[in-house]
Amino acid sequence: MVVRYRIEDGLTDALGYLVGTTEGSCTVRTRTSDVDIPLAMVIAAKEVPPPPPRRQSVRASSD
Repeated sequence: MVVRYRIEDGLTDALGYLVGTTEGSCTVRTRTSDVDIPLAMVIAAKEVPPPPPRRQSVRASSD
């Protein structure tokens, strides 16, 4: 999911998995950390498709 919310300098997005909610906040697990977002700061949120599987790296064989 993606959550757009207000920060001091404008807006930002948290892209990841919704892992928790309370009456006043939601938690999104991003690639780097869990982000706790106050619901009063949320501008928009929507479900997005999961990321595509990572590609296998191609290694040249040395003969």
